[in-house]
Amino acid sequence: MPQSSRYSDQHVELLLSELVNVLEKYHTPTDLSLMVLGNMVTNLINTSIAPALRQSLARSFAEALQASIHEDKAH
Repeated sequence: MPQSSRYSDQHVELLLSELVNVLEKYHTPTDLSLMVLGNMVTNLINTSIAPALRQSLARSFAEALQASIHEDKAH
């Protein structure tokens, strides 16, 4: 069952597009992009989430990330 969000697809796509534009502007390689995005996630969790909830949220985030990865032969 798909999860519903309180944010519109349009808002999510706009933010995603802006983030991609910044990474492309600086010709950022994949490994550096992942490092920067990972640091951003860590910073958001550490500065915006109550300490007692951080581990649980990080675990849920990691599980959602793994579930969204497609196993294909493209690369």
